[in-house]
Amino acid sequence: MDMKKQIHLELRNLTPPDVKELVLDNCRSTGGEIEGLTEEFVNLELLSVINVGLFSVSNLPKLPKLKKLELSENRISGGLDVLAEKLPNLTHLNLSGNKLKDIDTLEPLKKLDSLKSLDLFNCEVTNLNDYRECVFTLLPQLTYLDGFDQEDKEASDSDAEVDGFDEEDEEVWQRLTGAYIEAQRAFLSHQALQLRPPIPDLH
Repeated sequence: MDMKKQIHLELRNLTPPDVKELVLDNCRSTGGEIEGLTEEFVNLELLSVINVGLFSVSNLPKLPKLKKLELSENRISGGLDVLAEKLPNLTHLNLSGNKLKDIDTLEPLKKLDSLKSLDLFNCEVTNLNDYRECVFTLLPQLTYLDGFDQEDKEASDSDAEVDGFDEEDEEVWQRLTGAYIEAQRAFLSHQALQLRPPIPDLH
């Protein structure tokens, strides 16, 4: 199925602004470019275009809320500068299995200030000497490269966004839970005072 038809199917009865996640894996892309995706998808947070034969991401529309982009198993060899221009809030980028051969092709990713996780498994660039050290030096904003930090510590589940519930959401949830518990304690304490029998007047 081609990409435009898949987008139409994914929409079902929704309008583009309603969509937060869009999976277009294994679709056909004419000319090796993204097709049918427009700037109307203003609230899109996750886009997956795995194994669709992409040569270029130049046709990406501006998606200001996109956080996670899956581009693995394509034929991309460069042209990554468009990502910083179109996806200013990107935090997770998967380029595994593409045709990236040298560190210089990753230079445009320096402009992605929010990028914290980058995957380059099965790209030729990973065979270079001091590959990990070079990438972390080039992209100091990164926390994880190929699933591990600079100390070779694996990313934990709490470091990854799951079903749209990320670390920031968890912190808010913890604060709300703490406030609720304190309110419950105050209420029970007040109730206990109300139920305490009066002290008899001995005078």
